[in-house]
Amino acid sequence: MANEQFADCIQACNDCADACDMCAAACLSEQDVQMMTRCIALDIDCAQLCRVAAGVMARGGEAARELCRACAAVCAMCADECAKHPMQHCQDCAAACRRCAEACSRMGGA
Repeated sequence: MANEQFADCIQACNDCADACDMCAAACLSEQDVQMMTRCIALDIDCAQLCRVAAGVMARGGEAARELCRACAAVCAMCADECAKHPMQHCQDCAAACRRCAEACSRMGGA
């Protein structure tokens, strides 16, 4: 697998990881941090998995498709959680997670 075929998905993963990191950091500044714990945890997990998937795709690793399927599932979970919160950082993160989930679903099923 040449990494060129993964270019859009790699970009979506990197964008999602950045959005998740920003969301987690912003959630820590919210008045009711306890209410944001699931959001923060999923943001961290999603960002890490997105970075791993992007790295494997960039190297053309043979586990790329399997990681993309897992990444799509975690991104969907994170998007669903972030969408529950009205803060702009959560809404931005939910949108980035949905874009990544779609890109990873395409790559994982290809």
